[in-house]
Amino acid sequence: MNRYVVKNQKKLALGYTTGSCAAAAAKAAAIALLTGNPVRQVQLMTPKGIELLLDVEDMTRTPDCVRCAVRKDAGDDPDITHGMLVYAAVCNIPHGIDIDGGKGVGRVTRPGLAQPVGTAAINPGPRRQIARALEETAAEYGYTGGFSVEISIPHGEETAARTFNPNLGIVGGLSVLGTSGIVEPMSEQALIDTIHLDIDARYAAGERTLLLCPGNYGEDFARDTLGLDITRGVKCSNFIGEALDYAVYRGFCGVLLVGHAGKLIKLAAGVFQTHSAYADARQEIFASHAALCGAAVETVRALMDAVTVDACLEILQREKLDRQVLDSISHKILAHLTHRTSTKAGRPFAVEYVIFTNTYGVLMQTVGAAACIEARREQENRQ
Repeated sequence: MNRYVVKNQKKLALGYTTGSCAAAAAKAAAIALLTGNPVRQVQLMTPKGIELLLDVEDMTRTPDCVRCAVRKDAGDDPDITHGMLVYAAVCNIPHGIDIDGGKGVGRVTRPGLAQPVGTAAINPGPRRQIARALEETAAEYGYTGGFSVEISIPHGEETAARTFNPNLGIVGGLSVLGTSGIVEPMSEQALIDTIHLDIDARYAAGERTLLLCPGNYGEDFARDTLGLDITRGVKCSNFIGEALDYAVYRGFCGVLLVGHAGKLIKLAAGVFQTHSAYADARQEIFASHAALCGAAVETVRALMDAVTVDACLEILQREKLDRQVLDSISHKILAHLTHRTSTKAGRPFAVEYVIFTNTYGVLMQTVGAAACIEARREQENRQ
């Protein structure tokens, strides 16, 4: 592609999705099947309205079937599927369009995802892209029958092991994804969509209090220290606000949030997107709450100059203000969390959290956190 976006003062190339690759490969195979001629390039209009001209690779044929591939190009996005071949094998059938997944395309094993249990993990957007490409090809060449399509991705199973798919209950390969057909570099929406899918899966599995961990530290602590089954939780990265909003929308009764203070301390300032590129505020939070608790000016200045949460805690311990300041911060965190969830829910929504550092262990937790953790453990043991 020769299209770009500018993000963080950098010019970044757009790419195209596995769904676009599958649709383009299917279109090329259908053209070859109907005309008997090889296809070297294929045009595809994406749902975003950007037309692609894509090279076709590795075309093979039998009397009633053609198989070919299009190579994924993610542009400047760090996409794990960049450079992989996406194959479509297209055959004549009497009527209709039958789309399935072959080797390297995952299968859905849990309810709550975009496709029913047992079907190939080819999302609705790509299915519509494939069907539209084949319908347009049939109309162009006067073909009145139908097509069967099998999408496959060599090495998809091994690659999928490094994605969210195992946590989502998608086994045996990659998902064929893409709502717009275009990959935008550093796409936050792609991560948010994955978090939503994970939350959907937990709801469909019967969970009603959602375990949320921003990252690996939170998951490790939840598993190793709190004794929780993290496979029944959701990793929400920096998108804590998005995850909370979606949990409310989905109908959960509450959340248990377990995370490192380096991220979750920011909630005391109402910062719900915790990536440092958006906001930090850690030193300001400690300094302002220390001032409210009567800290000397020198202590407030030292907190503003501290580099890490642990460094702030060391200063507060030295001044014997750590417990008082942490209680003040915890109260503010709970206020922001409660306001965000209860206002959106319009109904009772329980918010519990455990906030820790690797050095100091648990720093803050809500009154109901221990009971919530124990209830989860008991439920996990029963199941």
